[in-house]
Amino acid sequence: MTRLRIVHRTGFQYASPATASYNEARMLPRTQDRQLVLQARLETTPATHPSTYNDHWGAPVASFEVLTPHDELSVVATSVVETRALAPRGRELGWEELAHAAATSLDVAEMLIQTHATEPDAQMRELAARSRAEHDGIDGAARGICRIVGEAMTYRRGVTGVNSTARDAWPARAGVCQDIAHVTLGMLRAAGIPARYVSGYLHPDADPKVGETVTGESHAWVEWFSGAWRGYDPTNLVEIGPSHVFVGVGRDYSDIAPLRGVYAGSGASDMFVSVDITRLE
Repeated sequence: MTRLRIVHRTGFQYASPATASYNEARMLPRTQDRQLVLQARLETTPATHPSTYNDHWGAPVASFEVLTPHDELSVVATSVVETRALAPRGRELGWEELAHAAATSLDVAEMLIQTHATEPDAQMRELAARSRAEHDGIDGAARGICRIVGEAMTYRRGVTGVNSTARDAWPARAGVCQDIAHVTLGMLRAAGIPARYVSGYLHPDADPKVGETVTGESHAWVEWFSGAWRGYDPTNLVEIGPSHVFVGVGRDYSDIAPLRGVYAGSGASDMFVSVDITRLE
């Protein structure tokens, strides 16, 4: 068991005062099978009174508005989470059983549909088909695709933007975790494997020191369905473990962006982000 405190600061600075802004934050983790949330709070400056709900895929959402002029909007999400290694999952389905699950379950079927962000190019489709043909079973094919993408792509900032797609990132063989996840999702779905985008946090050290605060990151990885949802981090080529903190899932980044909003004003806006993670025990 690993106990982590995560402080995620983000927001917008406006070139000229925004007269009003309307925002949604998906920054707080939730309790699930491999983590227990002990504390979770969200604070905004200017102060607001968020309304909360769970989105279509179960992620906690804080919705809030600022109706007075402001030069900056700051959002701080603080959480304390106990994480643990994943317990063994149930039996892996066969391909025919997977097709039946996709035909009878909306949760599974909707994760087979490509989005604008994940739509693969011809080479990605070819590699996906090859991985399915060369590996025995759904999990083998899925891990094969994750390795193809993770080994081919380099994590590099500045190559892509927040609106880049898999078809932008794959030819460059570079991008951030969001891009690597989108490419992986595109190939998994092309192979007939339902797959979803996971948003969360990652401690950069596999065995972090207790009490040491480090610069972490908002992170993305993937899950595929083969009887249960199974996660993998293609950016780092590792199974999901105690250093990963789960926030929520969606079809792609746009479904689970940590902070999104619109504002009334005449100037541009710049986004800022920082994540600090401390192992407490």
